[in-house]
Amino acid sequence: MSTDVAPAPTATSESEWWRTAVIYQIYPRSFADGDGDGIGDLVGIIDRLDSIAELGVDAIWLSPFYASPQRDGGYDVSDFTTVDPIFGTNVDARRLIGRAHELGLRVLVDVVPNHTSSEHRWFREALRAEPGSAARARYIFRDGAGEHGELPPNNWQSIFGGPAWTRIVEADGSPGQWYLHLFDSSQPDLEWGSEQVRAEFDEVLRFWLDLGVDGFRVDVAHGLVKADGLPDYMPAENAGSMGGDEWEPIPYFGQEGVHDIWRRWRRVLEEYGPDRILAAEAWIQPLGRMAQWVRPDEMHQAFNFAFLSADWDAASQRAVIAESLDAFGAVGAPSTWVLSNHDVVRHASRLALTAENPQGHGIGPDSPGLPIPELGLRRARAASLMMLALPGSAYLYQGEELGLPEHVFIEDEHRQDPTWFRTAGERYGRDGCRVPLPWTSDAPAYGFSEAGRSWLPQPEEWATLARDAQRGVPGSTLEMYRSALAARRTHGLAVAELAWVDELGGASVPEQVLAFDVAGVRVVVNLSEAAVPLSDLGVHTDQLLIASAPVVDALEPDCTVWLLR
Repeated sequence: MSTDVAPAPTATSESEWWRTAVIYQIYPRSFADGDGDGIGDLVGIIDRLDSIAELGVDAIWLSPFYASPQRDGGYDVSDFTTVDPIFGTNVDARRLIGRAHELGLRVLVDVVPNHTSSEHRWFREALRAEPGSAARARYIFRDGAGEHGELPPNNWQSIFGGPAWTRIVEADGSPGQWYLHLFDSSQPDLEWGSEQVRAEFDEVLRFWLDLGVDGFRVDVAHGLVKADGLPDYMPAENAGSMGGDEWEPIPYFGQEGVHDIWRRWRRVLEEYGPDRILAAEAWIQPLGRMAQWVRPDEMHQAFNFAFLSADWDAASQRAVIAESLDAFGAVGAPSTWVLSNHDVVRHASRLALTAENPQGHGIGPDSPGLPIPELGLRRARAASLMMLALPGSAYLYQGEELGLPEHVFIEDEHRQDPTWFRTAGERYGRDGCRVPLPWTSDAPAYGFSEAGRSWLPQPEEWATLARDAQRGVPGSTLEMYRSALAARRTHGLAVAELAWVDELGGASVPEQVLAFDVAGVRVVVNLSEAAVPLSDLGVHTDQLLIASAPVVDALEPDCTVWLLR
């Protein structure tokens, strides 16, 4: 018996490809190194694009490759329309876009509008200019508090740890104003009340659209606009935009004024036709509020971090899936599904953590509750197979198709995330999910670089997870992903209705088992710690389409199956 039918997403067309797309995130520094310097680049991506097309995805999303001092992995941009020399040239970018299109892959690129690098020409001009000048008005400069301006303007804290304000020295050598940086001190926040800032980004979008990109992933899409007066604020634990269930007003995130910016950007994209898209990185809860970012005149998609953050139990998974379909469907947008990206602990490790791990902290040798690798991989495969059956659009992070876990044991001297330095090692940060990919099991640097170099060290155990060790091997994580993506397309799962199944085998679905029907496929997930006999589920192995683990007489713990009905 099926209940609680979720409406199917709007039927897709070529111009609405994004409603059902599977989009593969490439973190350029760590994908493939084409010039032997140990850092991934655009030529390396071009050389390896065939493997992504072979996987069966619809599009790629590239994290920043723009000119940058690289103090935050490229999210500190000094020139938004120039490729950084460590990644290549603008000619390489054009070649990459063209090759992707030849392979049938659309291309999204990151855009980082909340801040620039402190080496951006605008910020250098601001440092030379007088307080109150037009150059300073592009950023958020304020006089300090205290008798001599020696205190920050308010008590805001950086997302990376430490104060969110840094004081400058004026051109005459005297102590000066303070500037806001919600992230690293090398990333000053822009003042989006400035028409000059807004107009400049209109042209940044047009530059890349003219080059042929199909859309943009927008970094910190919940930010940009700050509350009038910049009032003091200290976040409650797990509240507001960073992971709580209830909305807590935050003066620097989720302000209403951001929606005018996204409407303006939507109009720019529509100059290029109906098939260019905006995808929001918006850490906003609850989902009903996040859906405001994807109303018909704003963005097309928003990352579903509620799904990514959900506990690994049947009740939590069912609740977040149902809420996602309802919230996004209410504004006419597809739900998205995502389990890993370059900012979070890889889900092959995160799903097996046994201690609290706040977003952005990362995990390392001294973290409590370190994951058991076998358990993490088993759960990751089950979660991925469940995710790829859900209606809407899905995002994959490079390497998850190999079952890569977080690299936990990076030596301190190799760490590069500013979070590590700004918290004096209290938080490990994101290096562990950004380690370069293993392509060839017996090659130096596992084939990431022909020179055998790697900007972050790779763990020895990744040899067995390298792409060549999995390609064509039945039951490997890579082949599970390829099979699931092919079946997802063949059976039309992304455009179908989802109906929850409450009875299997003539009895109620067991407490820690999740079941739903979608497009003639029945998906059953065992999230319990015990095997469930197939006979109890009314399931036969001859119905089996795909499984995340071997199935004989029972559905093992942490296993997902797709069954033909």
